[in-house]
Amino acid sequence: MNKIYPSAAAALEGIVKSGQLLAVGGFGLCGIPEALIDALRDSGVRDLTVISNNAGVDDFGLGRLLTTRQIKKMISSYVGENKEFERQYLAKELELEFTPQGTLAEKLRAGGAGIPAFFTKTGVGTLVAEGKELREFDGETYVMERALLPDVSLVKAAVADRSGNLRFNLTARNFNPAVAMAGKICIVEVESIVDTGAIAPDDVHLPGIFVHRIVHNPTPEKRIEKLTTRPRN
Repeated sequence: MNKIYPSAAAALEGIVKSGQLLAVGGFGLCGIPEALIDALRDSGVRDLTVISNNAGVDDFGLGRLLTTRQIKKMISSYVGENKEFERQYLAKELELEFTPQGTLAEKLRAGGAGIPAFFTKTGVGTLVAEGKELREFDGETYVMERALLPDVSLVKAAVADRSGNLRFNLTARNFNPAVAMAGKICIVEVESIVDTGAIAPDDVHLPGIFVHRIVHNPTPEKRIEKLTTRPRN
């Protein structure tokens, strides 16, 4: 089975549709599938619900989909660094489901592991728990959270072999493995493609069984979210 597609647009073709639930890997601008996001924008699909730690920055990453009004709802844990996100939310043009970061990661992991729901203490007594089932264990109150099962997952990795086995680069791994496992269809953008067997078994961070399509992007832009400097002596 050939999992490699000639372009990001070709990898999305026949898969993405308006009104879908999508999950997108990355943390800030680290480890985001930027070519796939741009191709998603160019596809013209709309009314998307997007699961992601945050929504990029203005006019880059998922921020580009906000500019074109293709996202109707975000499921996120952080919404800073993006003025258009703020503007749309405050104007009630964008729905937002705030989710604590660890809970978001576990909701994706649970989805990929076939676990429909789990209990956590995070959010008890706050807006996060409103309308959700509460249960007591050993004298402590927990809130039930449902797993996330996106229709399509968009993921960034450093290296893939032709079978779809993935290796991530340092902290760019972040949400990507959980996003990949949770999706019904997983499309991966990689900087390097090698022959099957070229990645040592101990270096496979995610097995190819979770990966359906691969696109090669050898020269990603890799923007820095915030450049900070300090005076040198």
